[in-house]
This record gives sequence, C-alpha cells and structure tokens, in this order.
Amino acid sequence: MSRINSSSIALAEAISGYCALFLALMLVLSCCESRDGEYYTLQQMNDHVERPCDEIYVVREGETLHTISEKCGDPYIVEENPHIQDPDDVFPGLVIKITPFKDRQRS
Repeated sequence: MSRINSSSIALAEAISGYCALFLALMLVLSCCESRDGEYYTLQQMNDHVERPCDEIYVVREGETLHTISEKCGDPYIVEENPHIQDPDDVFPGLVIKITPFKDRQRS
C-alpha cells in the first residue's frame, strides 16, 4: 500500500472546497430561472412590469385590488366592477374590467 502524503490531502481538500463553492453558486443562480427555463434580466423584468394591462384582467395568486390598481393605473376598479362586493375578497381567477387612468383622461 502506498502512503498518502500531506500534499495530496491538501489538494483533495482544496478541490472539495471548490466543488462546494461551485454547487452553492449553481443553487443561487437557479433562483433566477423562470418556470419555463428562461432567464430574466433586470431590463426584461422592468419591461414586463411597465407593460399596460388589458381591458379584461384575470387576478393572479397573491394580488390585491391595490396592487392591481397600481400596476394597471386604474384607481376606480371597485366602481367599475359591481360584481366585486367585498374589495378584500379577491381571489385568483376573478375577472375584472380595467380602464387605465391615462385612457380615462383621453375619453
């Protein structure tokens, strides 16, 4: 049996440390991946947020009327949607009418 010298052990520990660092980096980068496998840049995320809302809007999970109002520029969502009886009871899949404030001023 051959003897393992201390330089081989040090080399193995260094390689092990670099592998652990690489795996941690891959884990962090995987958090930036979207569900469909595409990576988003900061500019793409800003373009998505600034895109105007359609006139018919379907509520997504985690959204409130306040966040939708800010996102779409419509401060009168409750007044335009009489089927919303309780503004605090908004659920995913609820269909609402959106009239952005910019469009309202042109009319």
